[in-house]
Amino acid sequence: MHIIMNGKPRSFSGAAVTLKELLALQSLDPAHVVVEINGEIVPKDRFDTLALAPDDRVEILRFVGGG
Repeated sequence: MHIIMNGKPRSFSGAAVTLKELLALQSLDPAHVVVEINGEIVPKDRFDTLALAPDDRVEILRFVGGG
């Protein structure tokens, strides 16, 4: 399966990948990100069950503290 993640093509083999699995593969904590798929923000309560589809456009924004 191929998706576009933050503007770059990504490929995954095997069965459908959930959003939670994608975040784990990227070593990202779901509590600290906002995810948009195909222009729609995904509520955090859907991360576990939302399966990515071929050619989905995924944007992941990470919260960064500073000062």
